[in-house]
Amino acid sequence: MMSGPKWEDLNMDCLVNVLTRVGIESLLLGAPFVCQSWYKASLHPSCWQIVNFQKIERGPLSWYFSDGITTEFIKSIINRSRGNATAVRLPDNCTEEALRYIADECPALKVLYLSDNLCYRYFQVIPELISKWKNLEQLRLNSLSKMGKVFEEINCHCKNFHCLYAFGAYIGKDTASAIVTFLPNIKYLHIKNANIDRGSLEMILQGCKELVLLDARDCVGYECDDQLLKLASHISNFQHEGSTRFDYEDYWEPIDHDSIYDDYLSD
Repeated sequence: MMSGPKWEDLNMDCLVNVLTRVGIESLLLGAPFVCQSWYKASLHPSCWQIVNFQKIERGPLSWYFSDGITTEFIKSIINRSRGNATAVRLPDNCTEEALRYIADECPALKVLYLSDNLCYRYFQVIPELISKWKNLEQLRLNSLSKMGKVFEEINCHCKNFHCLYAFGAYIGKDTASAIVTFLPNIKYLHIKNANIDRGSLEMILQGCKELVLLDARDCVGYECDDQLLKLASHISNFQHEGSTRFDYEDYWEPIDHDSIYDDYLSD
């Protein structure tokens, strides 16, 4: 009986195409150990265009990095992309050295994720690096505190920028003003679970006329009404469900004096 085709005989371009879809864990723990051709394919720069270090922090390799992902490891992974990385999700313990290395070695970067911790630690450094990511299109920040200078640099250097993710962030009037001033042509703004007051939301609705999608669901600080819907009429997809003026979980439920020992809500 004739045997079927072998995986190691698969055309290299086809194999690389497959491996670009498997994720960083499989590229490190699986594919290289199948055979020599798979190992060679796993090193192709196309396989390292999307690099998610947080999957390493939480996946099977987490035991190896119990003290955090090292700068040397970050550099070694970024080197595999050979300047072709287009999306990077940084580990929470990323050092300034590693951050600067990524800025120098990833000129094609289009999507960048920065955790709350990184935003807090490097708010003075990040604006300086933005100028090196001229192709940046999307930025995800867990915190918008002191990010006004970042938006200013994006306005100057990133002409294709169109999408900002800021889930759960606090968005006051200063932040809203920075978004309107420096990102007036933004098309996609994701602020689900954010703390944003009505005035700040109105400022964004009035100032960002190119918005196609505004995800402001489950926010605290405003309730949608006809006036807000009118201000948002230029947005084809305005999502506001679940938003409320107050975070009711921060308040005690009124006590029923007839059954004083009943359970009531806690923080």
